[in-house]
Parts: sequence; structure tokens; C-alpha cells
Amino acid sequence: EVHRVTNTRLQCLNWRRMMRDAFLAALISLAEKDKDVVLLTADLGYGVFEEFESSFPGQYFNVGVAEQNMTGLATGLSLEGKRVVTYSIANFPILRCLEQIRNDACYHEANIVIVASGGGFSYGALGMSHHATEDLAILRALPNISVVAPCTAKEAGEATSAMIECGGVGYLRLDKTAAEDCMIESNFVIGGSMRHKEGSDITLIATGGILGDTNIASIELKKLGVDARVVGMHSIKPIDKDEIIDAALNTGGIVTIEEHNMDGGLGSAISEICMDNKVMPKKFLRIGLNNEYSSIVGSQKYLKSRYEIDSKAIIKKVLNLLKS
Repeated sequence: EVHRVTNTRLQCLNWRRMMRDAFLAALISLAEKDKDVVLLTADLGYGVFEEFESSFPGQYFNVGVAEQNMTGLATGLSLEGKRVVTYSIANFPILRCLEQIRNDACYHEANIVIVASGGGFSYGALGMSHHATEDLAILRALPNISVVAPCTAKEAGEATSAMIECGGVGYLRLDKTAAEDCMIESNFVIGGSMRHKEGSDITLIATGGILGDTNIASIELKKLGVDARVVGMHSIKPIDKDEIIDAALNTGGIVTIEEHNMDGGLGSAISEICMDNKVMPKKFLRIGLNNEYSSIVGSQKYLKSRYEIDSKAIIKKVLNLLKS
């Protein structure tokens, strides 16, 4: 089931801000209207959540460095009628408390949005413990959960509103990077996608902030004579089946791009849709991490380059695919 966002306050925001700021603006807007909207954080958000805490003191709780307890508490609050948001960085609100998400939140179909701030290599300099590169695959395998990785700051705000208002368990993956939003009038849909550029030679489908690298690659490919369609697949579960099938049937192939391990991520989800619907893209390629952990540290930009998932790598791999 899809949900369209129409909140006029959110539409008036400066969407060039970071995803985290857009998320917080949307959350504040919802909390103003609904005292049952509650934010839980695991000893994070300093310099970020002070406004929320002071404005809604009964709707904000810092549980300390205890993400598993945070998820259990969130489930209990939800079962008492609250709409709960849990927040921490990278993999801590998900992988550290996967059992609680599965057994408590998903099994009971609680109204909880789990927010991870720092998708992919966002916290690259802190090492693999702070990288979120398996999260999409792991969480989309759970029943009763939606999985969303916004590609732009605008989408981050709209996704926050949609997921809280729709109810159920949701995973919202925020990135420290974001693609420039060129679709201000578009409506965000859980289970949908955004077509950012038309093209027929190949379709580039990206999820999360790495759509920015994908857009850059498409511009350079155009200069080299390749007309690429660009799709931001912000919703991994549910996923936009119609957009995927259209790309397979009406363009020269599909290339998936993700700041995530290829096993079980966006590329796998799109492969499943194609095979389940007996649709064969003319060409197909997955761009992502090759089933590995990063043994090095560095900025997000550096690590994307190092593991060949940045705009330069996308251009090279697409050209090679089209020549094959």
C-alpha cells in the first residue's frame, strides 16, 4: 500500500540540507500535531535533538548506550498507542538489536520507524564497525517491515512523514551524502521510485545518496554518446515492480548502483523482480561492494573510489557493459 505526502510545511523547506536535518524537520512537524509521536535515541543526537527535547519533553527519551533495550522499549510504547522513532548511527540500531527487531517489533507489527543515520560509508573514517553495508539485505528479509533508503534530502523528510503516518515497522536509512533534488513537485511514495532522467540506451537504478554519483555519471555518459535513464529507487521493500519491468523491456539494460554489498541488496531485489516476472533485461550489471568488508578507513568519498562505486567507476563499468 502506498502513501502520498502532502504536508505543505515540508514542501516549503530548503531541501538542499542534509538528510538528517530533513528527517528532524519532518519529525518536529509531526510531533507538533500528535503527542503520541515519540523519539528514542541511544546516547546520540547532541547538537541535533535539543530543539525536539525542549519542545516535546514527554515525547523524547535518551535510553543510553543500549540499543537492544531501546527497541524493546519502543515496542512496548507502540503497543500502548505511541508512534515511535528509534535513532542511532550506522548499524547500531539494526544489527546490534536484530533479534529485538525481529521478535518484538516485526512479529507484533509495532508502529516503529528505525532510523540509521550513516548509511554505507558515511562514517568511513571510523572503520567497519561503523559502516552500514549489509543492512538493506538483512532487514528486507524480515516479514512485516518496509525498507527505505532516500536518495535526496527531500525524500528523507517525506519518507519520515510517510513511514510514521502509515504505521507498522519501517527502516529508514539516512546518508551523509544526497543527490541534488531536481523533482521538487514530485510526490514521495513508499513502494515507488523517482525517474530523474529519461534515456533509452541503459537504465541506471540507484538507492540512497549514491544517486548523486549516478547522476554525475549519466551526464558524462551523455557526452560519450550514451543516453542513460536514471531512477532513484528509494524504496527497497516494497519495491517498484512496474518501473523495473519497464526498464527491462524498454531500455538497453539495467545497471544497479548501491553503497552496500551486492549480495541481497538492491541488485538482488531487482534480479528477483525480473526473474519472478519472466522479464530478461538485454544487459544487466550490479555495482556495489563485492561481498567484502572494508579493511581500510577514510572519507566516504575516498572509500567509494577505493571500492569502485563512485561516478568514475560507474562510467567505466557501464561503457564496458555496453561494449560487451
